Amino acid sequence: MKVVVVGAGAMGSVYAALLAEAGHEVWAVDAWAEHVDRINATGLRLEGASGDRVIRLIRATTRIEDVGVCDLCIIATKASAVGIVAQGLAPVIGPDALVLTIQNGLGAGDRIAQYMPTQNVLLGVADGFGASLKGPGHAFHSAMKLIRLGEIQGGLTTRLKRLEVLWQEAGFKARAFADIHQLIWEKFLCNVTLSAPCTVFDCTVGELMNDPEHWAVAMGCMQEAYAAGMAEGIQFSFEDPIAYVSNFAAMLQSASPSMRQDHLARRASEIDAINGMVPIMGARHGIATPYNSTLSAVVRAREAEFIKENR
Repeated sequence: MKVVVVGAGAMGSVYAALLAEAGHEVWAVDAWAEHVDRINATGLRLEGASGDRVIRLIRATTRIEDVGVCDLCIIATKASAVGIVAQGLAPVIGPDALVLTIQNGLGAGDRIAQYMPTQNVLLGVADGFGASLKGPGHAFHSAMKLIRLGEIQGGLTTRLKRLEVLWQEAGFKARAFADIHQLIWEKFLCNVTLSAPCTVFDCTVGELMNDPEHWAVAMGCMQEAYAAGMAEGIQFSFEDPIAYVSNFAAMLQSASPSMRQDHLARRASEIDAINGMVPIMGARHGIATPYNSTLSAVVRAREAEFIKENR
């Protein structure tokens, strides 16, 4: 199968590496030219839970149009780039290609729908990889917990089950779900709880939990998102959202959410798809969202300063 991974960052590099090792023709598309050049010259080094080795089977490029028609396109960019990627993909990958988009937050399917039909688009949720880029051509991941896969319209289709097998045969723990939106929302609650609070308070997950005032703010963010999800008709798998997100956070105490990592690197984050989505969902249902509105405003103000610095 010909597979293109668009967004060969930390997670995308892991996807590309294991799928290439499984025998697929894999292309990696990324805007970081030095990363692309290193992969083409000496291969992609993957270090961590699946071992430490160099994969020399991946073709890398900065141009989507270099790839041509493919069987599967995995969008692994930040949520903010999904629409732009879809616009570039639409005339290139062919009408029969499956598109699997795997992002944090909400709205990826809607962003894709602005530029291409979504009958071949599926949604994914990555859980517990702890991935990072150590440098150009060098990715690290601390775990490989689960890739969740689902159809936008729900149900367990034949193509969804085939996609599940493809990921499993590449060494991933992968599972197809009839209701992917439930899983997206459950991860969304955890992201909302940890992302903007850890970024604004400049702390790890454990430091956030251990500060009663800061943790109360995080819980306020989560409860606003939970109320919006309930109003949307999401069938959560738990009755106590506080216990759910607290148990999740307790397993990641030394972790720093990607939003905070972005700010430490002085770059824009996925705020619009995570905490910034809660006020939008809240407005749809008449739910007040002061916690997420305030923290999102702070994050955006800081990012405006990053833009000024880079001019």
